[in-house]
Amino acid sequence: MFLKRFEDAKPYQAANHRECIGLRLQGWEKGSSQSHWIGLSHFLPGGGAGPDSTPFEKIYVILDGELTLIIDGKETVLKKYDSVTIAPNEVREIVNRSNHMCSILVSIPYPPGHKPE
Repeated sequence: MFLKRFEDAKPYQAANHRECIGLRLQGWEKGSSQSHWIGLSHFLPGGGAGPDSTPFEKIYVILDGELTLIIDGKETVLKKYDSVTIAPNEVREIVNRSNHMCSILVSIPYPPGHKPE
């Protein structure tokens, strides 16, 4: 078992994100998951990420607020407890178009060859 208290979560800066604060809840530490890491991201109004893609899938779970997901020009509004899997190499953009903060849980696999600290 690897327990990490919320108080011990470290902030991280995600590439190509704006008006976003991220906390690493699990992962990148000795004893933690060997397959993926979990982050908690808070997007301020107007905040977002992309457009961009990654060579691995990502899973988002909306914990509070709402977030607009844009893929291939199609917009989908994700609301509390909605979840979505973004496929490898799928170009996505996310935007918080509301006046409320949006909080999401993010699950991302490690890159190939990853070794925890």
